[in-house]
Parts: sequence; C-alpha cells; structure tokens
Amino acid sequence: MKQNFRGVLAPVVTPFKTDLSPDRERFVRHCRWLVSQDCGLAPFGTTSEANSMSTDERISLLEALLAAGIDPSRMMPGTGCCSIVETVALTAHAVKHGCAGVLMLPPFYYKSVSEEGLYRYFSEVVQRVGDARLRIYLYHIPPVAIVGITPKLVERLLNAYPNAIAGMKDSSGDWNNTKTFLDAFAESARPVGDSPRKTRLGFDVFVGSESFLLANMRNGGAGAISATANVNPAAIHELYTLASAVPADVDLESQQARLNVMRDVFSSRKFPSLIAALKQAIAIYANDPKWAKVRPPMVELTTEQAKLLAAELRAVGFAMNGIGKD
Repeated sequence: MKQNFRGVLAPVVTPFKTDLSPDRERFVRHCRWLVSQDCGLAPFGTTSEANSMSTDERISLLEALLAAGIDPSRMMPGTGCCSIVETVALTAHAVKHGCAGVLMLPPFYYKSVSEEGLYRYFSEVVQRVGDARLRIYLYHIPPVAIVGITPKLVERLLNAYPNAIAGMKDSSGDWNNTKTFLDAFAESARPVGDSPRKTRLGFDVFVGSESFLLANMRNGGAGAISATANVNPAAIHELYTLASAVPADVDLESQQARLNVMRDVFSSRKFPSLIAALKQAIAIYANDPKWAKVRPPMVELTTEQAKLLAAELRAVGFAMNGIGKD
C-alpha cells in the first residue's frame, strides 16, 4: 500500500495574465523551481486563489504540470468545493493522474452545519470517486472557511474509510488544536473499529504555517503546507529535514526563529494580503513584474507597499536562489 505524503509543500500561487486568465507557462516554471528546492506542490489551495477559479481552469493547470513532466507523486492539489459534483470531478481527475493525495476543504458556504452533514459530504465524495488510490487530506482553516474539521468527524471518517482519509492540514493557527489531532490520530497504524487485525495507515497532520513546523515534527507530525513555501522553500525544507533526523533534545529553535522572521514580513498587515505580498516578492526576485497580478477580489500591493516589501526583505537577507531561471 502507498505510503502517506510527508515533507514541505507549497499551496502554489497562481500567476494571471493581463486578462486575468491563468498563466500556464509561469505556473509551470514556478512549480519546477519549487520542486528543485525539495518542495512538494499543493496547487489550488487558499494561497492559489483557487476559489476564484473554475473547475476547468484548475484541471487545465494540473494537466499543464503533468504535460511538463512534473512528477504527480509530488502533488496534493486542492479539490474541495461547495458543490459535491465539482469536488468529485477535481478529485477523480487528480487520482486518475497519480497525484499523491488531494487537499479537501469542507463545503464552506453554509455556516453552523452539523457534523452529520459534513460526514455525509465527505462520504459521498469517497463513494462517488470510488478509487482505492484516493487519499484525502482534510483542510481545517476556520479563520477563512468558518466551517471546521473536528476530532469526532475525523474519527467517524477514519472508521468508515480507513485508507481514503490520509490526514489533514491544520490552518487554525492554534498549536493546541494541532496537538489535539496529533495526540488522537498521528500513529503509524491504528486498529479500525473493533477489529485489532484491521489497521489503516497513519493519519498525517500538516501545519498550515512553518511557524509551527518544529513543534509539529517533534510531536509526530508530517510537515507543513505553507504559503511562504512559495518563496522560502529551501529553508523550510532544511528545518523539516533536521527535525526529522535528529533527537528531540537537539536545539533547533534558532532555525525556527529565522523562518518566523520571514513569515512575519510577508504576513504583515502593512500589505493588502499575504497572497499579494508573495506574488510581489516573486515579481521582484524573478525580475518579472507580471507576477504581481492577482484576481479580484484580491488587490495588488501599491508602488509604495512594493518598495516597503523589497526593503524589508533586503533587511533580513532574503533570497530566492535560481528563481526566474529555466
């Protein structure tokens, strides 16, 4: 049976042309650079502006990556939509092409939905996709989606679909919440139901910010799926590798602190959004102003904000080695 995904992944920023259509060539080039930096790909996440894109656009971009020869085993595309039909279409497409997993938002429009309703949604997706290769990573991002993933829901889904439910991304920003899931589910193999002989693969917990990467790895986590991996992948991967390889008493706090400094620059409230700041950084370091484009309702950095970002990145010694080169 296939092993679960581990490591550092970027929810890949989506470049747009002047007419706001996705820019396939820049997208593929950026993904190649990320892979060269030992970073996995989680396209069509929050940072990707995925919910401002159509199903066809997402499918087209994923097919562009496959046509470019990028290994689908390095990919965990986002497939969660409010519509079950769209979620199934995106998920089945990713599974058919050999992606290692899919990152799945809950249906996020209706608020205060019940656990039973969410269980039915995910259950329907699993059954309609109907493929033993399906590996779902549940996406918990209550600051944005409001609708969240609870331990009780995970337990129900694991009991019903022990191999389809592979893990989660916790973007709550609350380490105590992440620790709750790690303590409950992050084991290499667990009994399923009442049968001690029927086991599943481990439930892998990714944090949604590298600020929690060291803590996650020290508590049995699988890595990080982080927006800033789009621009700082090598350094984040380095901490992941170190934390995976050395005993827990080895002090890695200085490496974690350096990552936090970079994260703080990009997530500053001085900028209209983290997404716009990341795209502006790529525009600067790739010497490619077209990268700054975002799709409404997002807005780009102003000229003054772009100068401020550039100055702050210089001040902390930021670099994007090899970006903009084929």
